[in-house]
Amino acid sequence: MRRREGRREGRGKGSGRERGPGLVAQLRNPPGGRNARIMLLALAVDRTGSGLWAASSVLYLTFVTHLSAQQIGVLLGAAGVAGIAGSPLAGRLAGRFPVRGLLIGCHLLRLVTLGLVLVCTGFDALLPVVAVTYLGDRAAKTLEMLFATRAAGERRAAYQALSRSAANAGYGVGAGLAAIGLAVGTTGAYRVLILGNALSFVVAAVLVWRTGEPAGSAVEVARSGGAAPAAPDGRAPVRRSSPWRDRGYLKFVLLDIPMNLDDSVLAVGLPLWLVGRTSAPHALVPAFLVVNTVLVVVLQLGVSKRAEGPRRATRAVLLYGVLMFVCCGFLAVATRGGAWVAGAVLLAAALLVTLAELMRSVSSWELAVLLAPQDARAAYLGVAGMSQSIQKSAGPPLLTGVVMAAGPVGWLVLGTAVAGLAVVQRRACVRRLGIGSPRAEDAALTVR
Repeated sequence: MRRREGRREGRGKGSGRERGPGLVAQLRNPPGGRNARIMLLALAVDRTGSGLWAASSVLYLTFVTHLSAQQIGVLLGAAGVAGIAGSPLAGRLAGRFPVRGLLIGCHLLRLVTLGLVLVCTGFDALLPVVAVTYLGDRAAKTLEMLFATRAAGERRAAYQALSRSAANAGYGVGAGLAAIGLAVGTTGAYRVLILGNALSFVVAAVLVWRTGEPAGSAVEVARSGGAAPAAPDGRAPVRRSSPWRDRGYLKFVLLDIPMNLDDSVLAVGLPLWLVGRTSAPHALVPAFLVVNTVLVVVLQLGVSKRAEGPRRATRAVLLYGVLMFVCCGFLAVATRGGAWVAGAVLLAAALLVTLAELMRSVSSWELAVLLAPQDARAAYLGVAGMSQSIQKSAGPPLLTGVVMAAGPVGWLVLGTAVAGLAVVQRRACVRRLGIGSPRAEDAALTVR
């Protein structure tokens, strides 16, 4: 099996060079060629703007628009709910229109809405504007995934790893630039940061415009009314699959929601647990993000090579459950030590949740593609993208209102639940993919 995989990886231009020089060389010559290289640059620019927004948005809404903490919470919560619709909407549209044009449209949509943020000062006006911004953001991420699936083909896992590295590097640059503006702290500085995010959409749209529509990305649903194509024998039309009627795929998407909880644990759980329930120094909070960003940039490519194909992807789901269980266990015991012990334990938890994120970011995407029928892949991936959006809305209140409210026991219960659900997810995927022998990876996948 390893020999066959090695020969498969050895095919294609520059494969030996990709294994040698590493990340930088592969960013210069990614799977998908020129289009993929430009798209990775566009993604990095977009995420740089996202880093500016993420670091400054709450303070902008507080000190410039003068919203209360409760209003900001409702605003961002409602925006997160609106974002849930972005993925399936993008998937449905991508089945009818070219992905490239839709992605440019998402960048321009966010450019307009972010411009409106600068002129809207009241809560009622900001609510729909920020909600549409988040909807466009989730739609753009789904379209980027579809572009990669089509451009990179079987090497989509390697492309995904490169995109994750580029995205995290962009976030880091954006957060660093935001720190300068936040240090100035004036209204003008906050507005410059928002304009910087808007500028990133313009540059990203121009870069996407320079790409070509990926080969083999023909419109999947006829524009003339969605008529199904004829069967190979010409006797009857083939009815295209619908993700909303596919119970097996919906089960995968539902179970994928808790498989994304690492995001909320890192961004919400770790900082609040450190501040509220441990004696660790508060200065460690930024270190969590530094650890996460650096490790994702450095390790994502190597991890992706170990999660390509159905067998490895399903094993990565189990490893995700184990890592999250141990991470939650560390969080539970962090309350028992002194300041330095608690700090060391929390840093270890940050390391573990980052490793879990590395597993999830590749396996979740790979399985979402493998489990979807090829004739309706855009619609299926649009539905799969909902799991991340739902988690972003439900994860923080789950951690703050249930897990942390229950104390250390809450973390142990959460870790056990995630590990158990990972087992269920892995078994369901194995059955659907028909993985029963070492040759299953090379067999045609039958979607039941």
